[in-house]
Amino acid sequence: MARGKLRIYLGAAPGVGKTYAMLSEAHRRIERGTDCVVAFVEHHDRPRTEVMLHGLEEVPRKELEYRGSVFTEMDVDAVLARHPAVAIVDELPHTNIPGSRNAKRWQDVEELLAAGIDVVSTVNIQHLESLGDVVESITGVRQKETVPDEVVRRADQIELVDMSPQALRRRMAHGNIYKPDKVDAALSNYFRPGNLTALRELALLWVADRVDEYLNEYRSQHRVSKIWGSRERIVVGLTGGPEGRTLIRRAVRLAEKGAGGEVLAVYISRSDGLTSASPKELAVQRTLVEDLGGTFHQVVGDDIPVALLDFARGVNATQIVLGVSRRKSWQYVFGPGVGATVARDSGPDLDVHLITHDEAGKGRGLPVARGARLGRSRVLWGWLTGIGGPALLTLLLTHVDADLGLTNDMLLFLTLTVASALLGGLFPALASAAVGTMLLNWYFTPPVHRITIADPKNILALVIFVGVAVSVASVVDLAARRTHQAARLRAESEILSFLAGNVLRGETGLEELLERVRETFIMESAALLERTSDVEPWTCAGRVGPGRPVVRPEDADVDMPVGDHMSLALSGRVLPAEDRRVLAAFAAQAAVVLDRQRLQSEADQAKELAEGNRIRTALLAAVSHDLRTPLAGIKASVTSLRSDDVEWSEADQAELLAAIEEGADRLDHLVGNLLDMSRLQTGTVEPLIREVDLDEVVPLALVGIPDPESAVALDIPETLPMVAVDKGLLERSVANVVENAVKYSPNGEPVVVSASALADRVEVRVVDRGPGVPDQAKERIFAPFQRYGDAPRGNGVGLGLAVARGFAEAMGGTLTAEDTPGGGLTMVLTLPAAPSHAPTPTDLSATAPS
Repeated sequence: MARGKLRIYLGAAPGVGKTYAMLSEAHRRIERGTDCVVAFVEHHDRPRTEVMLHGLEEVPRKELEYRGSVFTEMDVDAVLARHPAVAIVDELPHTNIPGSRNAKRWQDVEELLAAGIDVVSTVNIQHLESLGDVVESITGVRQKETVPDEVVRRADQIELVDMSPQALRRRMAHGNIYKPDKVDAALSNYFRPGNLTALRELALLWVADRVDEYLNEYRSQHRVSKIWGSRERIVVGLTGGPEGRTLIRRAVRLAEKGAGGEVLAVYISRSDGLTSASPKELAVQRTLVEDLGGTFHQVVGDDIPVALLDFARGVNATQIVLGVSRRKSWQYVFGPGVGATVARDSGPDLDVHLITHDEAGKGRGLPVARGARLGRSRVLWGWLTGIGGPALLTLLLTHVDADLGLTNDMLLFLTLTVASALLGGLFPALASAAVGTMLLNWYFTPPVHRITIADPKNILALVIFVGVAVSVASVVDLAARRTHQAARLRAESEILSFLAGNVLRGETGLEELLERVRETFIMESAALLERTSDVEPWTCAGRVGPGRPVVRPEDADVDMPVGDHMSLALSGRVLPAEDRRVLAAFAAQAAVVLDRQRLQSEADQAKELAEGNRIRTALLAAVSHDLRTPLAGIKASVTSLRSDDVEWSEADQAELLAAIEEGADRLDHLVGNLLDMSRLQTGTVEPLIREVDLDEVVPLALVGIPDPESAVALDIPETLPMVAVDKGLLERSVANVVENAVKYSPNGEPVVVSASALADRVEVRVVDRGPGVPDQAKERIFAPFQRYGDAPRGNGVGLGLAVARGFAEAMGGTLTAEDTPGGGLTMVLTLPAAPSHAPTPTDLSATAPS
């Protein structure tokens, strides 16, 4: 049977018209011949909404008695039996009355969808679980009825029902939402213009995010590469220079001008070694963009403009923000620069912003690695200048009727040699000197067109020319080498100082450090291997990256030993020797980080031991009274029975024996909890997981409860899937939770124990009507030796809930506390369903929203 489809009308606040729109949709479907019924709709005495119910078939509701009153809820069984094509279900986050089939209405809807029934429902933005804190900070009201975001997000259609705050307040003032006696209070509290505006913005942004997800999925499925400017997405190109902070802030301001704008900062690193940017500055810029709500990305690409444009089109960006080039004016002879190239190749679908900054035109002062050497383009231009320049100059001088003299000719050729040295370094300059010498000798030194030189002075001039050319080329090449060394040392020092600072401050874990290594050297993967001795196999202490796993250092492309039994292994490419010095520092720091993590683990274990000692101390203090009290009662009863000077009647003897039995039971319960807590503290609880039926275990857990038939009301459906648990641990856990609920439940109010299935989990809910527990104390009640309120000490040592949670977690479940609607406390025990009996996973594949 195909799963039904879910359509949700999402609104920002009560009264925007969600239910009206839902009922209008119901009438439209009926007019089209669709079998549509109203499973549950609450019109709240709103006349126009009530009128919309006319002509619609309504499934009778189920009546439930609760605390002396009768309430109505959706009758899931009746809807399933009717099995319409479409069911109208209002208020998806609604909490059902205790004793209902499910705790939440969205769980009822899941059953209808699983049965192949389409459902149309409504949700307000304030009821989404993830927005609870935000809504409370805006309105001052905590929403108790919530629905998981995933339930709404995976709906087949989500339609936003929108209304301006002013229009909604007018509807309120006209009495179309609340009764007249509640209008003034509502307008001055929850329905203030500021509240409604903020809630409306939340709804619009939430729906926009969902639409963006659908759009990305559609573009990916249909392989759409063209940019669709449906949302302002701004890419900031970073170079690692200080101007990056200015670019990020400017991009954020551009994004803020349009609702829903997004900023993505990207740094393009080359694939030939250490990144050419300052690692410290990049880290600062990464933090800045993330603090401002954007994201940071690092991609590899040797052609920076192409890589930047590919990234922008890949994320469907609409704008690119770049800084004005830091190059000096003369450096533009080598090319137009990244900004001009990106602007030229961006096309009509990408806007490119060039932002001025303080570093513009000051030259590239970045600490770089091998990039400080002359690049390929400069070397090529150097060779062209050194070889082609003298040939062109010879052609020009031989065809121009101007006798400049040999000295001036040599100076012109020397200029080309110096230019080739500046562009391409030593070898192009030497070649230029050799070619220039040959051309000068052949064309300009008498006798021309002959290798011989007639005048000795010309021989001296040519020798001086060659000497000056070689000297200039050597000096230029030496300067380039020194510049490279200085820049590389600067880059290395910044990397190492930043790395050491992070490690010393404890800000970097092993995985983060290995990721830094991988990004710095542009590798596929990085792993830290270790072994205990020379004959033991290698083990992996930490690894990052998608590359193949490395089991031995010899299998890696780069192996950096750290001591005798540890090695940093990198995969991706072979590093040059000059990079290994920095890599060695990374390897040493990785060993330090690993040692620190292990020391921290040992410290945590020592802390656990100290906590165990503290618990044992508290145990001695706590049980000194709680164990002695029942022992004293037993001792007194036994002494009385053994007394020879008193004749006890049969009734008196029975009463004393009952007191002995009661005291023994209390001792047994106390000792059992103490032993269970001891097992949990020492980690010796090993559950024996088996498939178990809840309706077999829960009744056994109530054996120790006084008068369980009147104190506890069971609602465990036989149709529930089996759970994968340890039967004994589950029984003890449920017994402790129920005992605690009975202890605090008022007389005449039975504790309700119900169960329901949800996805691959089964929930057991223990509901009491006691005084409840405030939110700040809900976790504290699960701590050992903790008892909330003024419970008398004779009622236990405060281990019941701690043991119950410990057993639940040992079986892979959870135990949490919630407020009971109407007052009281609800304990929710979540257990894993048995794999062979788990409910069929629901297929909630999303399509484009309406």
